[in-house]
Amino acid sequence: MIERDLVIGKPGRRQEHPHCGTKQKTVHFIARKNTAYYNTAMVELRDPIAFELFKNSIFSIADEMALTVMRTTYSGVLKDNMDYSTGLADAEGRLVAQGLTLPGHLGSVPTALESVLRHYRDDMHPGDVFIMNDPFDGGMHLPDIFVFKPIYHGGERVAFACTVCHHTDVGGRVAGSNASDSTEIYAEGLRIAPLKMYEAGKINQTLMTFIERNVRLPVKVFGDLRAQLAACHIAEERFAELLAKYGHEATDLYMRETIDYAERLTRAALEKLPDGEWSFEDWIDDDGVDYGKPIRLFVTIRKTGDHMVVDWTGTNPQVKGAINNTLSFTKAASYTGIRSVLPPGIPNNEGVFRAIEVICPPGTVGNGVLPAACAARGLTGFRMVDCMFGALAMMLPDKVKAAGDGGNTGISIGGYDANRKPFVYVDFTCGAWGARPWADGLDGNSHMFANMASHSIEVTEAEEPIQLLAYEFVADKAGAGKYRGGVPFRRDYRFLEEEGTLQVRSDRRDHRPFGLYGGNPGAASENYFNPQSENRVLPGKFTMTVKKGDIFRHVLAGAGGWGDPLERDPAAVLKDVRNELLSAAKAADDYGVIVDPTRWTVDAAATVKRREEIRRARAWEVVPKVQWHDPPNPGKQAVRAAE
Repeated sequence: MIERDLVIGKPGRRQEHPHCGTKQKTVHFIARKNTAYYNTAMVELRDPIAFELFKNSIFSIADEMALTVMRTTYSGVLKDNMDYSTGLADAEGRLVAQGLTLPGHLGSVPTALESVLRHYRDDMHPGDVFIMNDPFDGGMHLPDIFVFKPIYHGGERVAFACTVCHHTDVGGRVAGSNASDSTEIYAEGLRIAPLKMYEAGKINQTLMTFIERNVRLPVKVFGDLRAQLAACHIAEERFAELLAKYGHEATDLYMRETIDYAERLTRAALEKLPDGEWSFEDWIDDDGVDYGKPIRLFVTIRKTGDHMVVDWTGTNPQVKGAINNTLSFTKAASYTGIRSVLPPGIPNNEGVFRAIEVICPPGTVGNGVLPAACAARGLTGFRMVDCMFGALAMMLPDKVKAAGDGGNTGISIGGYDANRKPFVYVDFTCGAWGARPWADGLDGNSHMFANMASHSIEVTEAEEPIQLLAYEFVADKAGAGKYRGGVPFRRDYRFLEEEGTLQVRSDRRDHRPFGLYGGNPGAASENYFNPQSENRVLPGKFTMTVKKGDIFRHVLAGAGGWGDPLERDPAAVLKDVRNELLSAAKAADDYGVIVDPTRWTVDAAATVKRREEIRRARAWEVVPKVQWHDPPNPGKQAVRAAE
């Protein structure tokens, strides 16, 4: 078969691509060059309606796979948080379609599938199913388990069904397997190399027994694995229907064209963006091991014509704590940032990745090497997306939002009941978008890198020894601006068992979410232990023992604002005060708006006077691109835009 498209020529020659005019290396089109099929397939390819129908059919398969996981899974982190992804790849492992789930998994499927093919390309047969999670052999972190099923037609491999799910527990020293204070991969849980879960339709019982004996909740783990298998089975059935309708050759052609179509759209969109180079620096508070030691994220975006390079050279060396990324997750953060400024409607597949080159040196926090711990790497990935926004905001100031709440906070509570039956509760919570150049940041909405829903409080309380005492917005924490940042929320968790382990991964305590073009940074995140009694302040990342009746409170960071707060419409400020998202005192301090809370009116004359006082006091000569701390940490608010 050819490598990319039906371009006929001698091996090694470069010819004009028939659809986008680029030079492509070609190989012989096996024995079909002069067949009726070739002519028919090319005619069909030129039919935009037929292609559109096929394209949407294959996208719908990926989406149906996603719905299958949600409907059949056991774990709240999957059925509620929806921390999983599904997709279809062609016979060579090129991603053709990804379900509408997590952008955080963009780029992860090709990397993982490449590893499977590297190990098993010559030992792959109908009925085989592959499993893996090894971060150093194609995976991301240990809770994310990949299941791949090759799809065959007439004895020939034609596609792959792909799933990746975050499992509640895969063993290790801390329940939930995602503690940020582990210091090497070997403490984090069960590390599965690319292996056959099924061989010729027969389950690998040795492997399944090994998994069962090394996880705390085998019923949930196996239930979730069955959900992944069910999604792959659905994909196999639906793909067979496509083959019956279009035939093997036309289906293969259309899959290749779907990838090329995404590449053409991506390159056309990139072509319209300004050429240049932009760099941005941000900081993670610490790794949960070396407290108070900030971790640098540094990105440079270079754009020339229809190609973009995202270069993370200059990012901190890998750290002791478990927040080190794999390269695939760093790629996902990079792709997500770029996708946010491209037009909607571009498929998520290999074609997008061809136009965006991602560089991150090995041995850094964005591309850890053995024995790097990486269970809590989600934090770094989320923060890399915000770092991307910082650079993109200089490239496209009218399109990019300020920093959000810092990604998601990971909370795990695990232990054993009186009968020594284990329980593990895993929750990822986020909810404040940075302000946009045209509107306020979103309140209570998941970070775009996650696309996660919240756990149902009622279901959580029914299934876990936990009581949710509070789930509410917190006033005066959103970054002020012409458009304010998203308002964060707090949650209070009361533990109901005799003893358990609480693990928390949070950030944005010392390095608050930045505002853009005069907007203020959001307020810092907060963690408290027993807030109604001892009210002990906890660090951003920790693992600790909790007893019955203990309460943990987490308050998300507020999101950054956009634009000068003194340009905000006083009516919008009044509305926030009335909705208890902003106090009257904070309205006067940040926005210079004087609100009468008894009559719910704005004192126009006093507002004019107060705003003038604020302008004189701050003495801005130019509007700052980025607003960090007040006062900023010396040397840690670098924003380097190429001249």
